[in-house]
Amino acid sequence: MDGQEILQWLRESDQERLSELWQRADQTRQQHVGPEVHLRGLIEISNHCVRQCAYCGLRRGRNNLPRYRLSDEEIMSCVRIAVNRGYGTVVLQSGEDPWWTGDRVARLIERIKSATPVAVTLSLGERTEEELIRWRRAGADRYFLRFETSNPALFRRLHPPQGEEPSAYGPRAEEHPRLRLLKQLRQIGYEVGSGVLIGLPGQTYEDLAEDIRWFARLDLDMIGVGPYLVHPETPLADRSAWPVASPGHQTPAGEEMTYKVIALARLVCPRANIPATTALGVQGGQRGRRLGLQRGANVLMPNLTPPAYRRLYEIYPHKGQPIGDDPAGLDAFLAELGRYPGRGRGDSPNYRIRCQVVAS
Repeated sequence: MDGQEILQWLRESDQERLSELWQRADQTRQQHVGPEVHLRGLIEISNHCVRQCAYCGLRRGRNNLPRYRLSDEEIMSCVRIAVNRGYGTVVLQSGEDPWWTGDRVARLIERIKSATPVAVTLSLGERTEEELIRWRRAGADRYFLRFETSNPALFRRLHPPQGEEPSAYGPRAEEHPRLRLLKQLRQIGYEVGSGVLIGLPGQTYEDLAEDIRWFARLDLDMIGVGPYLVHPETPLADRSAWPVASPGHQTPAGEEMTYKVIALARLVCPRANIPATTALGVQGGQRGRRLGLQRGANVLMPNLTPPAYRRLYEIYPHKGQPIGDDPAGLDAFLAELGRYPGRGRGDSPNYRIRCQVVAS
């Protein structure tokens, strides 16, 4: 699928035509990853962050947010819940928090892997190569890092460099720091995931089409996309300071655009694992997650963060626990779609095939 076809689908408004896209994506999902819906237990281990990303409610400059870090025992309690519920993966997610050092995270990974059969996905932001190698050797299986936008100028504006980093932000997409890190993660041996925010102020349809082409170039194993939800405590809430693209060029952050990107991601990366994200659930409730699963997605991520902390991981407003994320509720929800929970780790078929090719 070339960039022009992707762009045409992103701009498509005819519902009959769009029904063809939904059908193609669903058939591709069925053919390459099957009817299973893999459940990932999400554990938000810290809401501290050293970054000043203009779109995120965890940004360092937000002084009215109570900060927390889960203890190892609290994290292990969440992991045991995941095991008891039959989830094959836990996702350790946080702001970019240097308190979680290379050694500290490695010890936690080793503890999880020695006590349970689950796969461990890390989503801890931009970290050093030494840390990433250390965590992979400790047993981490996957790493998820959104590049947010492949437009380097827009990325630089929304995600200012920290400290002495300006050289990391070159003028070409190939010099985008997160695109470079994603290639590095693959070389280290991780199952690699990334994605973008849809509808960021200043993001054009052409930008978003290029993002989707980068999913294919990176040969991603996991793709997580979601709508940009305005947080009132961030700079982007001031639209006078953060203008949108010109009329007819700014991508909307609505549900339909999110479904389009999920469907197109499935078509360009047919063997990837793609979640119907919590942000989509916030925007569209159970209906949003249902349509995501019917239009290319094959993963859900029930939130296992203790409720006392969950409300403080406020990357966007109104973030909470989607209705029906208890085991019985999820089983019933999936049964209505003719789907069922996946068994085992739920590794990406794309990753498994790549490992076989390397081994041969």
